[in-house]
Amino acid sequence: MKVCGFTFIRNAEKFDFPIVEAITSVLPVCDHFVVAVGKSDDNTREIIEKIAPGKITIVDTVWDKSLQKGGAVYAAETDKAFDPIPPEYDWCFYIQGDEVVHEKYLPAIQKAMHDNLNRKEVEGLLFRYRHFYGTFDYVAVSRKWYRNEIRVIRNDKSIRSYRDAQGFRKNGRKLNVVPADAEIYHYGWVRHPRFMQEKIDEVRKFYDGISESEARKKAGEEEFNYSGKYDMLAKFKGTHPAVMKERIQRLNWQVDVDLSKVRMKPKYRLLHFIEKTLGVRLFEYRNYKLIRKK
Repeated sequence: MKVCGFTFIRNAEKFDFPIVEAITSVLPVCDHFVVAVGKSDDNTREIIEKIAPGKITIVDTVWDKSLQKGGAVYAAETDKAFDPIPPEYDWCFYIQGDEVVHEKYLPAIQKAMHDNLNRKEVEGLLFRYRHFYGTFDYVAVSRKWYRNEIRVIRNDKSIRSYRDAQGFRKNGRKLNVVPADAEIYHYGWVRHPRFMQEKIDEVRKFYDGISESEARKKAGEEEFNYSGKYDMLAKFKGTHPAVMKERIQRLNWQVDVDLSKVRMKPKYRLLHFIEKTLGVRLFEYRNYKLIRKK
């Protein structure tokens, strides 16, 4: 069994992406790794070059500015990283620039890939998600945050990144997947407030098709206000991946949160209550089709 990881990145230093930690966290289960590095305004390419010379292939890209709607450019860049992976690899492990895998899950991920290697009906592996917010001490727990997504897929080039690169489709249909019994730690909402606002402004350009100056005007602020923009948080009681240790130690901002505060409309409060009581998330969007585990 051979595994190749892949991802895309641009302006990692400028927007403080934990891309080194993301790639490093999955390298132990990857025989090789492909990174589509978009033309950047910083030292992103040099950062990638230094991670694991000899094990990483860089594909230089230029982001298509015509894809400034709905995050379509992210899917395009994902495919640019996926397509060069040679046919000798069985599984392809996708990780985004703000996602990290805890080392405790690596054995389970390897086992899931091995157990399903010859089950051709299994087209991908599904991961649970833990979304951190503000600092490394808090996780978002409302239903607006997706709970699961595909992060390991077959090396089948008819599989394409879907919409804004959150998941994948094959010939337009949902992939057949089994759970990997592992989590992705998503740190996309843990940055210094200044970096967070700059990143949001950048994202708006590729979702709403607006300019940077328009995005800044729309935001109306230089730093992101974490304290006033969450709906429901909980204290994180676990451990972070070892690769995140240095980044966590560099934390240099404070976020004031009130864990008792819930900013949800009545209908979402009711759905949240049902989920916590019965363990079922009603009306959940699923970009995959679960099939029976072996």
